[in-house]
Amino acid sequence: MASTADIKNGVVLKIDGQLWTVIEFQHVKPGKGGAFVRTKMKNVMTGKVVDKTYNAGAKIETENVDRRDFTYLYADGDSFVFMDATDYDQVSIPAAIVGDAANFLLENQAVTVALNNGNPLYVELPASVVLEITYTEPGLQGDRSTGGTKPATVETGYEIQVPLFLEAGTKVKVDTRTGDYLGRVND
Repeated sequence: MASTADIKNGVVLKIDGQLWTVIEFQHVKPGKGGAFVRTKMKNVMTGKVVDKTYNAGAKIETENVDRRDFTYLYADGDSFVFMDATDYDQVSIPAAIVGDAANFLLENQAVTVALNNGNPLYVELPASVVLEITYTEPGLQGDRSTGGTKPATVETGYEIQVPLFLEAGTKVKVDTRTGDYLGRVND
């Protein structure tokens, strides 16, 4: 068992059977009364963010989360197969755990997988990926002005909003956290 003195950013705590990552913490020592630790935590599985306060010296349960580099290989039904970059073991991860990351996964793409006792918790992508537009309505003459957007389907099947002048076959950079278009990529 650990105590509140062990709370740091990135530490994973086990509370009521669920895993929570500490996003930020603050040790507070008021002039009157006992010290306490104020934390902001994010649920590892659901992404829900909560604030929790602990009295100084309280016992907490920490969990070991191993973040390792994997390579995405292919989709297999409703799961995704990844290969460990260090020992080449293949792991099948259910679509529920992969979540929205599936919208940006390309074969042979490097990702980070967080593991707890050998069980995958979540898949973490780079901040942005380069994807090719496979379908979009053609731009019309005069559509070169700024501000307008249109839907475009990228090679993973995900639909994003792009400027009016982009056409099919163009490679674009996409933010993996929000799905926003970041810019055109020239080969």
